Amino acid sequence: MSKRDEYVAKMKHQIDEMNQGIDDLEVKAKNASDSAEKKYEEQVDKLRGEVKQAKEKLGEVEAASESKWESVKDEAEKVTTALKNSYNYFKSQL
Repeated sequence: MSKRDEYVAKMKHQIDEMNQGIDDLEVKAKNASDSAEKKYEEQVDKLRGEVKQAKEKLGEVEAASESKWESVKDEAEKVTTALKNSYNYFKSQL
């Protein structure tokens, strides 16, 4: 397995974990008070958008040539890190 394949598998796993975590947070948000629920729904939507961006970057990594994937990987890392930070912040608010 190449480094790129290993990275793609790792990133897919991280995205899957984030999706599961967001699903769990969404359930908690639905159990919040009405005023908080709307705020939490907005945050969940934002997180879903960030997951979409991470998936797009993953697609770019998969499509990149062997010589270019490292530079695309750096962009994907930034998107994934931003997603993790947003997720952890939202999780701390519940």
